[in-house]
Amino acid sequence: MSSEMDIDYEYLEHTADVRFRAYGKSLEQAFENAALAMLNVMVETSSVNNSLSVNIELTSFDLDSLLFEWLSEILFVFEVDEMVFGRVEVNKITVADDDEQCSLKATLYGETIDLSVHVFDTEVKAATYNDMRIENSDDGWMIQATVDT
Repeated sequence: MSSEMDIDYEYLEHTADVRFRAYGKSLEQAFENAALAMLNVMVETSSVNNSLSVNIELTSFDLDSLLFEWLSEILFVFEVDEMVFGRVEVNKITVADDDEQCSLKATLYGETIDLSVHVFDTEVKAATYNDMRIENSDDGWMIQATVDT
């Protein structure tokens, strides 16, 4: 007869990350949906009154880096400006022919955090490059991203 004390260790189901896939007919729409997927991990975006807007412009050396910086910038604005966002519009993503430079222009719509209205679920600490994928197919774009929670 063995007891739990006879076990040296065991693995418990636990993850410190949230991984998601986002889709879009265009690259812009896929980036929008990736942002909403991350935001919905933190707060129910449908509870957000989209009365304020923040413009975002980013430039990076490739699409993976642009996605990383995009998600990181949203987290930065969330933390520093204490804002939540319920709507995201990626107006334009430009990819240079040699894929050496990419840029993004977007607008986030939301409001200042109000703890009496916004119920927070999981804290997202950072975007990661872990298992990041951006793929184009006949059906459109798929983005896979992982955020550290």
